[in-house]
Amino acid sequence: MSSKRKGLIFEVDITGFTHEARGVAHHEEKAVFVDGALPAERVKVRLTKPHRRFDEAEVIEVITPSPDRVEAKCAHFGVCGGCSLQHMRDSAQIDAKQGVLLDNLRQLGKVEAEGLLPALRGPLWAYRRRGRLGVKWVPKKNRVLVGFRERGTLYLADLRRCEVLDASVGERLEELGALIGGMDARATIPQIEVAVGDEATALVFRHMEALSEADRERLVDYAKQTGLHIFLQSQGPDSVCRLWPEHGELFYALPAHDVRIDFLPVDFTQVNGLLNRDMVDLALNLLDIQPNERVLDLFAGLGNFTLPMARRAAEVVGVEGDAPMVRRGQESAERNGIHNTRHFVGNLFEPDPKQAWMQERYDKILLDPPRAGAMEIMPFLAKMKPKRIVYVSCNPATLARDAGILVNEHRYRLVSAGVMDMFPHTAHVESIAVFEPK
Repeated sequence: MSSKRKGLIFEVDITGFTHEARGVAHHEEKAVFVDGALPAERVKVRLTKPHRRFDEAEVIEVITPSPDRVEAKCAHFGVCGGCSLQHMRDSAQIDAKQGVLLDNLRQLGKVEAEGLLPALRGPLWAYRRRGRLGVKWVPKKNRVLVGFRERGTLYLADLRRCEVLDASVGERLEELGALIGGMDARATIPQIEVAVGDEATALVFRHMEALSEADRERLVDYAKQTGLHIFLQSQGPDSVCRLWPEHGELFYALPAHDVRIDFLPVDFTQVNGLLNRDMVDLALNLLDIQPNERVLDLFAGLGNFTLPMARRAAEVVGVEGDAPMVRRGQESAERNGIHNTRHFVGNLFEPDPKQAWMQERYDKILLDPPRAGAMEIMPFLAKMKPKRIVYVSCNPATLARDAGILVNEHRYRLVSAGVMDMFPHTAHVESIAVFEPK
């Protein structure tokens, strides 16, 4: 029965919007989730995936458009899966993301924010400094595709350019395809990792077989022509090595705090460099660090927050699970002339109360966990009794869960929360929340 319904065309009114940026409608007493639809629209759709309890569909015609609908800037929008909201006015995107955050706090965390922070916004285009580009040699087309997957499939989209990637890479997708297409290893390069610093862009070519000398020369010649830094990766992240230039640095600066952070192309850094600067400023302002205070920075990474906070605090203790990043964070502090930080390796998903840093008291705490959140460490934070906690989140669901733990189990208030548009034109929600004891 389901297979017979696939491809069915019908009209619906869009009455809601999912956290994955799909319109919600109802047809024949079933919910229908519609790619490409916005709230308050009437659309003609094609059923793409029938299910027993709900259906999935795609827009084939907008009959009554939303006032928030705009023309997508990218010619590949709707095919490429990299963006899902280019058809939505940027201010409406912000409103939708705020709604996602508040819904998660209420429904998952059973908490209400006492105040809503103004949305933090940055550049809308060419903002993306990190990315993983798929690479595929397609014999039938006699060329190599470079880019992101098609929406809802495992196939690479046939892209000419990307409007959200930094222009040093986003305008070179066809060029990169032609480069790899001329290599002996065209069929054994599956991906390119992109890492953009303030003054240089690095590309890490993953290769499944050893590169011929001719291929290495092609890559070096391309690097010399473009100024791009080229790295090679034969196995895991530890195998990444520089090809050209022989020496060079990737870094980003936080000018307001007189901090420069060096990084390797496979290190975690924030996707949106300019918004990151504003995010650091916002977090420090919300923490309101005083000169005599000690601050704990959890999931500290390379020191994105640790080093700026050290400019204001008596001492900052940074804890991170990845030992090489802890080492580089410490080295970065030394290069910046910062001597009031201590850096620890710690598995924050399996906290060990015996660790030295866990035995200490802190006036303020900042945490910036990965998507899994910080549930395991929350009870320990509450026992430290900080005067303020600032939580930076890349997943509103785990932020809501952890907020519920602090508020409902450990007598903290959710003073304020808000979104930061780290990933414009996508459904990704970056947010920040402030907690204080009741």
